[in-house]
Amino acid sequence: MKNKNIILGVTASIAAYKACDIIRRLKEKDFSVTVVMTKDAEEFITPLSLQTLSGNKVHRGMFDLTGEEYNVEHVSLADKADVILVAPATANIIGKVANGLCDDLLSCVIMATKAPVVFAPAMNDGMYSNKILQDNVAKLKALGYKFIGPIKGKLANGKIGIGHLAEIDTIIKEVATGIK
Repeated sequence: MKNKNIILGVTASIAAYKACDIIRRLKEKDFSVTVVMTKDAEEFITPLSLQTLSGNKVHRGMFDLTGEEYNVEHVSLADKADVILVAPATANIIGKVANGLCDDLLSCVIMATKAPVVFAPAMNDGMYSNKILQDNVAKLKALGYKFIGPIKGKLANGKIGIGHLAEIDTIIKEVATGIK
């Protein structure tokens, strides 16, 4: 099997730390993982952690200069992806994509790709049940975007509710099955 390229989008959720386990588990299945993280995700996890685990540069800003040969970063990342997994996916990134907004690197990569895009939402149960978010999820599903979870579990506020990131095993299985 050709080494498949996963773009892992990491957004600003308390569940961002689980991206480390997602990277480790994808690499165990011989996937190459490149992380694109939002600026606000850096409040929850460091680029260094994700780069160390993935073994690849972590892409963050739309206009970061790398000193390497110039390329249109969002397009080259979009082209290299066999799948884009956004885990954790916030209401913000779901809303952006559902409405065609591209104001950061991750949303631009998603909009530019022809690869399958999979969202693994993680957020407060009130946010997840919000009618606007549910409309955005339905719209994206109708357009062929995939969703894994969320599940009922303990949330950041200590309550139990729907909004907990799906189990890592489930996420890995769904992604691996979907891109054979």
